[in-house]
Amino acid sequence: MTNPDFWSDADHARRQGQQLARDKETIELWDRLKSDADTLAEMASTYGADASEQISQSFEALKTEFERYEFQALFSEPYSTNNAMMAIHAGTGGVDAMDWAEMLLRMYLRFCEQQGWTVRILDQQQGGEAGIKSVTFEVQGPYAYGYLHTEAGVHRLVRISPFDGEKLRQTSFALVEVIPDLGETQEVVVSPDDIRIDVYRASGKGGQGVNTTDSAVRITHIPSGIVVTCQNERSQLQNKETAMRYLKAKLHQLSLAQREEERQELRGEYHEAAWGNQIRSYVLNPYKMVKDHRTNYETDQIQDVLDGQLLPFIEEYIKWRKKLPQAISE
Repeated sequence: MTNPDFWSDADHARRQGQQLARDKETIELWDRLKSDADTLAEMASTYGADASEQISQSFEALKTEFERYEFQALFSEPYSTNNAMMAIHAGTGGVDAMDWAEMLLRMYLRFCEQQGWTVRILDQQQGGEAGIKSVTFEVQGPYAYGYLHTEAGVHRLVRISPFDGEKLRQTSFALVEVIPDLGETQEVVVSPDDIRIDVYRASGKGGQGVNTTDSAVRITHIPSGIVVTCQNERSQLQNKETAMRYLKAKLHQLSLAQREEERQELRGEYHEAAWGNQIRSYVLNPYKMVKDHRTNYETDQIQDVLDGQLLPFIEEYIKWRKKLPQAISE
């Protein structure tokens, strides 16, 4: 930040300033926890049994806070501290699947709200009868990607369909994508010759002026076939910048995925990420249960989960990942 040219790029300077603030906050947090622990140890040594109840209460409070932040220290995946970009796509199941996609969106919005994170919808395609076909949104907050990358995969819902007159049990699927927001990274270079940019009129809710100009932007990366859209901003330029950032993040993730597939194929471990390979099932009928098929963690408090209480599943997944041989070697 002492570089004379640092403030010449305001956006770069802002992001670096935010990163510095986060790093300072982290260091100050652990310094404070250590100081509190030293103070408590000194109190126990000085007063002993005379203050046992107060010491015990203070210890439990400090232990709870420590365990919360100790869990964050487990985030060793690349870009764990970054913001995240998420997308939810309705899969097999017709109207029920689109309704399920909207239920998942509500669940993640609730979870982000509980974490104090900011969410910004970038693009949303409504379903014809109910629900959503797809939605893309950005999550800004400390360790957003570290927490949310655990949710990437196929989510399966089993329930009595509210859209079926015969009240038959229906199985629906939705795909959740989570990629890190790379910000200003220069790791991904996109040639202008490799993309096609289309502009069109934004649809849905957006406020005065949004639906009357060609402000929405669609970018197609021709070599990979990846398509990204953004219609959240009023300005076409802002939508283009956000869509390009999203495209670069997806291309970076694609590159990482391809390298991982190559490594798994060499080890004989590769499995296609098909619809049948769901990571989690949510069963509302004939019984109530949410089960993560990777960790086998489950709960019958399904309404709490749908209301955004995802931390137990996330914590179990992070701990499970730490036990995998490839995670240890990495």
